[in-house]
Amino acid sequence: MHRTARRRPSTPTSPTRSRRRLVAGCIAAAAVLGLTACGTASGALQSPSTAAQPPLADRPSGTPAATIAPTPGSDGLPPAPASASPSATAAPVKPRTPAPAASSAAAAPATPVPGTPAAASTPAAPPTTPPTAPTGHPGAGSVIGSTASGGRTVALTFDDGPGPATGQILDLLAQYHAKATFCEIGQNAAANPALVKRVLAAGHRLCDHSVHHPQPFAKLPHDKAVYEITAARDMIVQAGGPGTEVSWFRAPGGGFNPDNEHITAGLGMSSLGWSVDPRDWSRPGVPAIVSTVQKQLKPGGVILLHDGGGDRSQTVAALKQLLPWLVAQGYTFDFPAA
Repeated sequence: MHRTARRRPSTPTSPTRSRRRLVAGCIAAAAVLGLTACGTASGALQSPSTAAQPPLADRPSGTPAATIAPTPGSDGLPPAPASASPSATAAPVKPRTPAPAASSAAAAPATPVPGTPAAASTPAAPPTTPPTAPTGHPGAGSVIGSTASGGRTVALTFDDGPGPATGQILDLLAQYHAKATFCEIGQNAAANPALVKRVLAAGHRLCDHSVHHPQPFAKLPHDKAVYEITAARDMIVQAGGPGTEVSWFRAPGGGFNPDNEHITAGLGMSSLGWSVDPRDWSRPGVPAIVSTVQKQLKPGGVILLHDGGGDRSQTVAALKQLLPWLVAQGYTFDFPAA
């Protein structure tokens, strides 16, 4: 009875030993197969977590795989996500040279292909062309900027009239026995025929300055230029009366070109420029007008002033100083060459 009682406890321990053998076998198998863990209480085995991840190419945007190749045209690799594991960031990928902005292919070569906009050389910008001289377009050679007699002479010219200041200017010119040329707007001449006749009666001469003063005059189509020059001359002649002569045409803004010079010559007129421009039309002040004329004038020069187109009180005041100064400097008054 005593022996039987000592053998019975060994029977319940057999399941425990079996479980221990199973666990030991699991551990040994895991070591051989490279598995990281044994199963749960059910005894199922699990593979490493990396075996359950999708291939790199199939990972969603934002994972370490998406940072290998930067988007063409970007500034380089975007920062690695905060959730990236150490194994994914241990060996950073060297950024590739961004592809040219015009390329949208993800597999664009690191070096731009010669001939693409990025590789092409940009030609140097041509030098800025200086503005056309008031005496005409470059190479024209037929725009007048000097007096008929030369020497110590000066030609006074007045544009954009006749206007409210024309009578005052005529009075000043008469005081100094000075002659001048009036470049008249066609529609102004038609509206003030009495002033046109007074200009002629005082011995001054007339110049065509277009019908409407369009600018830039050199850009006008041929037919428009013909009208502006021809119709203005006819208006001035009609306002002046029988025998009126118009010897010159002055393009608004000095906008001469071969076409309007040819039109002018065909009408028996010369193209008239200038050599002194105090910009009195902008009303810079009487001292500025006087000073500019005195600095720019050379013997045989043509002075550009205005008797119309706006308030010309500064021009009249400047002329009161310039006329006696010109006389004191030994200048005589002449007409432009023709």
